[in-house]
Amino acid sequence: MSCPENKHRSLLKNKKRIVIKVGTSSITYDNGKINLRFIDHLARQISDLKNSGLQVILVTSGAIGVGLPELGFEKKPDYLPYKQAAAAVGQGILMNIYEHTFHEYGQVVAQMLLTKGDAVNSSRYLYMKGTLVSLLELGAIPIINENDAVTADEIKIGDNDTLSAIVASISDADLLIILSDIDGLYDADPRTHENARIIHEVPEFTRSLFSMAGGSGTARGTGGMYTKLQAAEICVRSGIDMIVAKSDEPEILYRLVEGEQLGTLFYAENVHPQLKKRDIIIGTAVKGRIYVDKGCSEAILQKGSSLLPVGIVSVEGQFSDGDTVAVYCGDTELARGITHYNNADIEKIKGCHSEKLESLLGYAPPYETVIHRDNLLIMR
Repeated sequence: MSCPENKHRSLLKNKKRIVIKVGTSSITYDNGKINLRFIDHLARQISDLKNSGLQVILVTSGAIGVGLPELGFEKKPDYLPYKQAAAAVGQGILMNIYEHTFHEYGQVVAQMLLTKGDAVNSSRYLYMKGTLVSLLELGAIPIINENDAVTADEIKIGDNDTLSAIVASISDADLLIILSDIDGLYDADPRTHENARIIHEVPEFTRSLFSMAGGSGTARGTGGMYTKLQAAEICVRSGIDMIVAKSDEPEILYRLVEGEQLGTLFYAENVHPQLKKRDIIIGTAVKGRIYVDKGCSEAILQKGSSLLPVGIVSVEGQFSDGDTVAVYCGDTELARGITHYNNADIEKIKGCHSEKLESLLGYAPPYETVIHRDNLLIMR
């Protein structure tokens, strides 16, 4: 009889959308120069996984680390504008290498630079999610980094471990793989405890795990095990499995996806899909109301439909596209969601079928839905 750990690992073969994060210490040498062999190895595995039918998003660190030696720095400076300058130089170099390498394996890549505001602002969140999903549907591989060249420390997401977890949550990924220079989570810091043992499976995430984390990672990176645990907490609470594993293991991505017991696997909590939307929708102020008819109400509640203009009866309040609004049928709140249209435009298109939107609005509408079901949280 197989143990629960092996059973859970075997389920990794069924994942369809994966986020992979690589750290600075994995993609560069100690002198800050890019590790081309690792980049090639990484690109080949990701390309092959995509060819097999998986959708893959790559979150990469390294812009500052790559830019530092180009500007004559031997270590990361404390002065923020210098770090931003290094990021500006390094990002272009890094993306050029990724683009060239993935192209050799027949892949199209797309660069996305994100900030904390993209994750917490409902309008920018909506556009980021739409861009990510569209890139995947069109067969591209999104390559994501934090926009360190323009982001001040106080408004940074913090580190790319956390960024990768946020991307996994926003993109509705099935699995996050963090590749690092550490094997996984140990029961004690292996750098100071020679008898420390790796923990291969974490069936239930608890805050006590943070006591096992050591300090930060390498001088070129920003993370350590602590930031990976922060990422794990985001993932498991969002219903996403997460693995931390050593990046230089041969064929590491193949082996992890096939269920081999490498690194540390954090089990996802059994989260209802609706609850994944709660933070972004409930956490923002409701700017207005949209009232719908009974047929639209039934379609939303019973069929999981998007909110279409044809089912809208009236609009209340002043709001813009990207704002959170409440959806009512009579006096009952059915749902909350992020709208694609402002209140004035909804007034023009309410009760109408999608093919009439352009003539009513005077421009080609970007969306046929007023609120897409992916951005609609049922409140009943």
